[in-house]
Amino acid sequence: MNATGHGEAPATGGTETYESMLAPVHTSSFVRPTPGMIEALGEVSAATACAKLHQMGITRTFIDGPVPLHRTPDVHVTGGAVTLQFLPRREDVFSGTEQEDAERKTALWGVLESIRPGDVLVVSAQASHFTGCLGDMLVRYFKLRGGAGIVVDGRVRDAARVRALGVPIWCTGVTPHYASQTELWPSAFNVPVGVGGVLVTPGDIIVADEDGAVVVPQKSALAVAEDALRHQDREAFARRRLDEGGRLSDYYPLTGAGLDEYLTARAGDDEQAAAL
Repeated sequence: MNATGHGEAPATGGTETYESMLAPVHTSSFVRPTPGMIEALGEVSAATACAKLHQMGITRTFIDGPVPLHRTPDVHVTGGAVTLQFLPRREDVFSGTEQEDAERKTALWGVLESIRPGDVLVVSAQASHFTGCLGDMLVRYFKLRGGAGIVVDGRVRDAARVRALGVPIWCTGVTPHYASQTELWPSAFNVPVGVGGVLVTPGDIIVADEDGAVVVPQKSALAVAEDALRHQDREAFARRRLDEGGRLSDYYPLTGAGLDEYLTARAGDDEQAAAL
């Protein structure tokens, strides 16, 4: 396979123009998560998802670096991952002339055309401070195609216009640069990527909120959701008891007599609900 993923390159006696490098490497056969998986994780926080996966032995799930571009208490997204990979640009492969026009032949355009409603775009940008992976026009198109959110281990540009679009974005900051203006080049989409020290494969589920973004494997999604919602219900009970003057050691973590009290209260709520 050559760099485009389209078979062996023909022998040309060393006179290649590398135009084929613009054809993006991609995968089209990955399986998106089911609506049931997304719905089940919809009320799960990033912190709880991360903790439950850790208890299951999956310890590297937090995407380190990206934070919400627009911090609001209710910022949250849950959706299936589609991926975009940036790699270092090399002058003999891509000269840098007419860069923005050339970008439309790359993985950056390719991944946007692959977006389906509810997708979360996950961008591997090597934590670059200089590459503006996405800006107003691209995020606008992403939104129009039904994309749910974006996670970038790098920068975005056109910050004010992008915020105004209302698309939840997690990134490491902003820059005035466009995507291929400096040291990186969009090379592949819907392939496994490393983002913030974490492996993300197309079809993984992203849970992101004000605490950051976490990747949930599909095979673990329903188990995480069930355990996480039970955990969050227990924490809500403990929070109420603390607000009412309870001792921290009695209600956090919820064990012993505190857990018995919760189970009794929960059984009473279930009986009341069944009688309605």
